[in-house]
Amino acid sequence: MYFAALLARTAEGWEASDTELDDVETLTDLIELARLAAKDDDTVLAFIEHEDAWFGVVRVDGEDDPHIYVSDAAAAARTSYGSMLTDELLGRDPDDDLDSLVDLDGTEDGEPDRDDEDADDAPVPIGPLGDADILADLGMDEKELKALDGDALESIAEMLGCSMEGLEAVR
Repeated sequence: MYFAALLARTAEGWEASDTELDDVETLTDLIELARLAAKDDDTVLAFIEHEDAWFGVVRVDGEDDPHIYVSDAAAAARTSYGSMLTDELLGRDPDDDLDSLVDLDGTEDGEPDRDDEDADDAPVPIGPLGDADILADLGMDEKELKALDGDALESIAEMLGCSMEGLEAVR
């Protein structure tokens, strides 16, 4: 089971809200959901947790490229939302799986056309993956982030000074 929340910076401080992932099928959908929660071009943290096995943070600052961190890439890659994050971090294209079903790449006799190492063949690392400094300018350095487990959202929200009252009822 997944738990997802958005932590949005506002003029009054940080606001936490739970969010449904029902309409999120791609990383782009998740980023758009975060941008909709932002006031102006403020920072929004999209947090996803899967049964205390892993958590992921996607940081969206206005129209800038998002930053992504996953606490345990190997565990995350075995889940739908986790694989969405790890695929992005590893440079994998989720549509490549479809391309491999039919030989449409122009090679003869189904011969592979690989001049360089294919990113999709790279193993998913065990442990953290992504931008471990994702929260450094907000007060949580890489070492602290990598040490989080269990109630990571609560620790992050506490560090930001964000109230968890509304989210605790949803959990």
